[in-house]
Amino acid sequence: MDTDVAALAEHEYVLLTTFRRTGEPVGTPVWVVRDGERLIVTTGADSGKVKRLRHTPRVTLTPCDMRGRVKADAVPVEATAVIDDSAVTRERLDAALRAKYGMKYRMIRMTQRRGADSVALVITR
Repeated sequence: MDTDVAALAEHEYVLLTTFRRTGEPVGTPVWVVRDGERLIVTTGADSGKVKRLRHTPRVTLTPCDMRGRVKADAVPVEATAVIDDSAVTRERLDAALRAKYGMKYRMIRMTQRRGADSVALVITR
């Protein structure tokens, strides 16, 4: 795995920037986990991120805090994201998020709507 991409998995939050059709960037702070040679993020199936990725798979990832404030020395990493709604990927993602974020993740999951669809964003360079 690319060392820049692998290093991103060590951060609690990264700013995932997706792009509108116009090229305008839209950044969102997200949790990210490593899965072998790739990074994975979870999001709602009907989120703006998913809508934007359907036409433009290019993303940038930058370490940030929970509010999306980028760290002063942070360098954005260019990558490609693919939407994956397979049960296998979602199960692996759920286990990895539970392991990395522990009680925070469990609390978030308890507050989510029952039956709310989520997808994985599989990120590679």
